[in-house]
Amino acid sequence: MNAITDSKKFVTIDELKNLGFSYYKLGRLEEDGLLHRVNRTTYENLSYKGDENDFFSAEAFVRNGVICLMSAARYYGLTNFLPDSVDVAIERSKKVVTLPAWPAIRIFYFDSSRMEIGVTEVRDGENIFHIFDIEKTVVDIVYYRNKIGIEEMSEILRNYLKREDRRIDRLYDYAKCLRCEKILRTYLEVLL
Repeated sequence: MNAITDSKKFVTIDELKNLGFSYYKLGRLEEDGLLHRVNRTTYENLSYKGDENDFFSAEAFVRNGVICLMSAARYYGLTNFLPDSVDVAIERSKKVVTLPAWPAIRIFYFDSSRMEIGVTEVRDGENIFHIFDIEKTVVDIVYYRNKIGIEEMSEILRNYLKREDRRIDRLYDYAKCLRCEKILRTYLEVLL
């Protein structure tokens, strides 16, 4: 039987079963303080030795969730605003049963067409989280500007336009698909 690696923060029951662990053995590991069950499908590895990242927790607690809005903007360096929670998008039809006390996770319910566009997988060693790419993040922030704040949206849009790796064509494609092309065009005309 293989040992649980200390470089992976959260481990699913399926991964543990593939390593040869039985439910009995998982119970023993939990009793011994090596694992902590966070929900029906996932354990936290208490012997984890890597860097802490709130996005790993978001991935574990919100299955099929995607880091979005201000958390994604912060990840891409588009804002200096430090969110007090991790913004995670899930499909409207999905439910989240358990959320951690820390980090705080704020759920946004997106329709399925909004969830399918621009999802990127980020790997950090053996840990993974899903986040919307930078253009999708900017379009979502323009779309949700009244919830987020016009000043924050303007800052994010200005910082995006300063980047050398910006892809305006992709930005417009996303805006067209997500029904906010006119709004985006108006703000871009003002800023440019």
